[in-house]
Amino acid sequence: MTTTLIKNGTVINSTGTAAADVLVDGETIAAVLNPGSTLLGVDLEQSVDSVVDATGKYLIPGGIDPHTHMELPFGGTQASDTFESGTRAAAWGGTTTIIDFAVQRYGERVEDGLATWHAKAAGNACIDYGFHQIIGGVDEFSLKAMDALIEEGVTSFKLFMAYPGVFYSDDAQVLKAMQKSAETGLLAMMHAENGPAIDVLAEQLYSAGKTLPYYHGIARAWQMEEEATHRAIMIADLAGAPLYVVHVSAKQAMEQLAAARDKGQNVFGETCPQYLYLSLEDQLGAPGFEGAKWVCSTPLRARAEGHQDAMWQALRTNDLQIVSTDHCPFCMKEQKELGLNDFRAIPNGIGGIASLGRADLHHTGPNVWPLRQEGRHPAGRRCRPGDL
Repeated sequence: MTTTLIKNGTVINSTGTAAADVLVDGETIAAVLNPGSTLLGVDLEQSVDSVVDATGKYLIPGGIDPHTHMELPFGGTQASDTFESGTRAAAWGGTTTIIDFAVQRYGERVEDGLATWHAKAAGNACIDYGFHQIIGGVDEFSLKAMDALIEEGVTSFKLFMAYPGVFYSDDAQVLKAMQKSAETGLLAMMHAENGPAIDVLAEQLYSAGKTLPYYHGIARAWQMEEEATHRAIMIADLAGAPLYVVHVSAKQAMEQLAAARDKGQNVFGETCPQYLYLSLEDQLGAPGFEGAKWVCSTPLRARAEGHQDAMWQALRTNDLQIVSTDHCPFCMKEQKELGLNDFRAIPNGIGGIASLGRADLHHTGPNVWPLRQEGRHPAGRRCRPGDL
């Protein structure tokens, strides 16, 4: 193993910032020391294999993105990032670990879905990775297969209250899966939106000639997120299961999580950079088809309703615990354009994996120096020239 001393930088950690030297042994942070410290009994600058001068730069721990979708099949296409291109982009942004989602759909075997995602990632990822398991078909066979997930290194699974006919689980299926969660210790993750009701609203909008990307956000109203979040919380409470609600965007859904946590229920919530910075008015409502770039689910919310401010506040007060990206990019050409005349056909997802590691330091530009250095290359080319 080679040793590296990074000196004269400003270390940022969970408690604040401080001038410090960082000793790296192979791929491990061996010590964070006062500048020039001889605490280890040697002059580190003279004894290590290499020295990096980080004067004027921040040193931050490698980020963990717990919610990504590489090569996810969706809407007749698949996410445009491979494990190679997506993890290169992650490393460039300072993220050194991702947790992606292996997919099982109705009629498929859980074991086969996990094996497929292992094959996609093996030898291709530039950073560390792990998997959650999507359970898109809750039945006696998938419930039995869940018993073996922990032995395979998978300790969490995801259900969908949205996307009828694709990943959707009804309340009975959700209850059975959450009972399995309570039995095994697996963490239940939930995409909380009322999918059947959203489909009704979307059909009504389309029939009225409202086809632009903006109406994706109108159909997926905040009431549909709040209702499903409350329902997931109550079913988890009944089953005695831990619950992690993904990509929270509506302040009302966050308030449901906060209320449950205040009562002592074992629930957690994540939000994403897009819900902190972007809005229904400014991005999803961009002129013409431009808003398709920002179609994701849950959708961007109205800034006028205060959702973005509420997400920031919830992170400060620990009513939300996690920031992920839900990275699931699609190119405009041949992918987003599938919904050129019907917002319902626009693949749901946007990219963000290269920004998460430096999301809170975006103003520093190139002066961010991740502690882990592998993969510091420009993001992989995910689309053909002219696609964006």
